[in-house]
Amino acid sequence: MRGIEEKQVGVPELMAVRTVARTRFFRIEEMDLAFASGERRTYERLAGGGRSAVIVVALDADGDLLLIREYAAGFHEVQLTLVKGATEQHESLQDAANRELKEEVGFGARDIRFVKSLTVAPGHMGFTINVMLARDLYPESLPGDEPEPPELVRWPANRLDELFGAEDFTEARAIAALCMARPLLGC
Repeated sequence: MRGIEEKQVGVPELMAVRTVARTRFFRIEEMDLAFASGERRTYERLAGGGRSAVIVVALDADGDLLLIREYAAGFHEVQLTLVKGATEQHESLQDAANRELKEEVGFGARDIRFVKSLTVAPGHMGFTINVMLARDLYPESLPGDEPEPPELVRWPANRLDELFGAEDFTEARAIAALCMARPLLGC
């Protein structure tokens, strides 16, 4: 914009990092930071675990998206969302997406493409999820790690706006993934 001086924000100097809590899945860290302005602050963050994750926009031959309805512990409710999960050690994003599809909805995909990496609440968490588009599906299942198998829900891709308005479809990662993949869906 004209007439407004833009300042560049720099990465502050990291003075110290301490782990303050750890669970099987999460590590909370305190970070002592020194900013260029002279300010010193301590931030807390949920540190990334080093493993990549995928969220899969799967489109079948009929033009339907394969969604799942599964338990969401954060809200203690069942929500409609996309297939997703963490990569296993030495597993590519494409292989992880294919495995998660087989575990959660009973389909594999011959065509899996990377769409975009998304950060999740980067002000407080060091997590990234990779949006993957899966097409040319075929039936194949693998045992999953969920205590109950997710429910498969087919949704016409040409009715995305209705999906965005659905009361039980609220997960920001799934909404963002579909927005990123929408131009590639052909609808």
